[in-house]
Amino acid sequence: MEIREMGLSDIQAVLPMYIAYYNGQEEGCWTEETAGKRIHQVLSMEGACSLILEEDGAVLGFAMGYFKQYDDILGYTLEEILIAKEHQNKRIGTFFLRELERMAKEKGASCVELQAVNDALHEAYYGKAGYHDAKNFVLKVKCFD
Repeated sequence: MEIREMGLSDIQAVLPMYIAYYNGQEEGCWTEETAGKRIHQVLSMEGACSLILEEDGAVLGFAMGYFKQYDDILGYTLEEILIAKEHQNKRIGTFFLRELERMAKEKGASCVELQAVNDALHEAYYGKAGYHDAKNFVLKVKCFD
């Protein structure tokens, strides 16, 4: 397996995986247009640092995020991590997340932060990797009619 930095030129390679995962497993309604825009937004923002996981030229997964400066630390915000369905439950995601954490630490991050769906699958994956619910942050949202 090879891990390399992901760039804008990789969007077309990851689009089918993104759409299949979120529409098939999380009941999303992503299209090529909306998913492409989402991925482009993350990859092109200041501080962006995303990785792609490949084997023999095939994309197994990818992770997108960016570095965020706080007053006293540099954090890495993980926006998305995705392993293709046929490669899940083979410890590939665990390996990939550890490599992402190593990269973030090497580049000066003091932490990795993320938002996850509140369900058993995500709790098991991130809990196993040592992530816990933040005590000092709460996700807030206000929806407009």
